[in-house]
Amino acid sequence: MVLSGDWTTQSLADLPETGSYDSSAHLEIDCSELGRIDSVGALAILTLAPEVTKSEGLPENLTRLFELVDAATQGADVPRADRQRLHIRLGKTVYQAGEALRTSARFLGKLEVSLVRSIVHPSRIRPVALASSIQKAGLESLPLTAIMTFFIGAVVALIGSDLLEQLGASELVVELVGISVLREFGVLIPAILLAGRSASTFAAQIGAMRMNQETEAMQVMGIDLFDALVLPRFLSLLITMPLLSVIAMIAGLAGGLVVSWGIMGVSPILFVERLESAVDIRHFWVGMAKVPVLAAVIAIAGCRHGLAVKGDVEQLGSRVTVAVVQALFAIIFLDAAFAILFNVFGI
Repeated sequence: MVLSGDWTTQSLADLPETGSYDSSAHLEIDCSELGRIDSVGALAILTLAPEVTKSEGLPENLTRLFELVDAATQGADVPRADRQRLHIRLGKTVYQAGEALRTSARFLGKLEVSLVRSIVHPSRIRPVALASSIQKAGLESLPLTAIMTFFIGAVVALIGSDLLEQLGASELVVELVGISVLREFGVLIPAILLAGRSASTFAAQIGAMRMNQETEAMQVMGIDLFDALVLPRFLSLLITMPLLSVIAMIAGLAGGLVVSWGIMGVSPILFVERLESAVDIRHFWVGMAKVPVLAAVIAIAGCRHGLAVKGDVEQLGSRVTVAVVQALFAIIFLDAAFAILFNVFGI
């Protein structure tokens, strides 16, 4: 068989028509006229003549290419699954969980030191980084938060009006919308949005700096990473999330008002008057009491996993995903814990 011309991906259309040689026959390869060749061209030759790897007289680099492509097509380079015993896998899982807890405890300790140090010496707070983080993490998500909670309030009123009409208590739709928005949705929706938006952004930003060795350069220059990277993001969520929650509550109530007015004929004035008289202000404070905790959890999840990146793009993507998942899980778990706690104390 005489190989001539280029056998590359770009020249596949010019390759000869497919065929096959008798594998039992002795095959001689003439590569004197062969031009460029890549793995796709090697695969085409292997398809035509599977025994080409056994032919003699081939250049060493071409023989190596055929062997690599042949091994890849047969799956010879795929490592076997590491099947370890159950107790070994369980031990590794426990060890990794312990390492994660120790890393989290170390992160919280450093954050606490940085926070106390900044309170004692406010000049350590970086106003430019804080303002930038407030704008990107909070203000830019304000329209989306308002729109989402508006529709959440509308859906609660729509479903609630239908159910309450069947029970003959349709006038309670105002209480239903008010309590659900003030206690839960007005806080949960901004928290979930920030978990998906800010936690991933924090992890990606800090992780990219770790990959580019910018954090090592900052440490060489004597810059504390927690003062420069973590604290501004942490404070920005503590500042912006209460604002987002208040806007979300107003938008959710507006959504409930629109549906109550359009479907049940409850005028806006009657809705507001009944909201003031029937819904206690404590529901607002119950919702706002959860805001700082949820904001801290979101910021900590994003920054901790960003600092844990160690120069690998695949690890960066994995850390970003884990940061969002952990933040969302913590939000739901803490909200349930708050609900149980408030129920126990009768709040």
